[in-house]
Amino acid sequence: MIEVKKLVKRFGLKIILRGLDFSVEPGEFVALLGPNGAGKTTFLRILATLSRPSLGEVKVAGYNLPAQSAQVRAKLGVVSHLPLLYPDLTAEENLLFYGRMYGVENMSARITEVLEMVGLENRRKDLVRTFSRGMQQRLAIGRAVIHDPEVMLFDEPYTGLDQDASEMLDEVLRSVAAKGRTVVMTSHDLARAEDLATRFDILSRGVITASTTQKKLKKTNLLAFYKESLEA
Repeated sequence: MIEVKKLVKRFGLKIILRGLDFSVEPGEFVALLGPNGAGKTTFLRILATLSRPSLGEVKVAGYNLPAQSAQVRAKLGVVSHLPLLYPDLTAEENLLFYGRMYGVENMSARITEVLEMVGLENRRKDLVRTFSRGMQQRLAIGRAVIHDPEVMLFDEPYTGLDQDASEMLDEVLRSVAAKGRTVVMTSHDLARAEDLATRFDILSRGVITASTTQKKLKKTNLLAFYKESLEA
């Protein structure tokens, strides 16, 4: 579903990604872990078509980036630090806008389903600018799943969420994974990542330095694996 070969990303003279190789099978849930500055957000921005690679090959859902960005966007749902919502539209209007953009059928029923899923059904007619940060993140998750995408990218999705909203996101992620969708998530919350993901990749100094699966972790734990990978 995702195939990356020898990916390089430069910002001027600074090299962020240094020949990164990465592949994800359909239905895998990969937690991409690493210290600040390792290149996690830069990498997800490239997968999300928001940034262009300097060198290397990137393919998502069978389409090449950046040449086929429009086709890739139709297959993606993205949640990042920015909610990508229109503050002067209501929650319902935001979902209607994105639903139309993706050609979602049975729009009214789908909007209701999504608002209930993210716990905002009772705020559907309220302007987004009146929402707290956590509520905006809830709606951003709704925006990302409105078209039932094949690939979900989550960049630190728990940022700004309270306990209830975090538990809601846990359920959304489990629901997405249960449908066989492909998920890549960056997170500093190792316990949450260990509970949700099926595979764990460590990104350090611009490359994947280690990878393991949920099954293999039974012999140790994610924190120990993470520390060993960074020290290697």
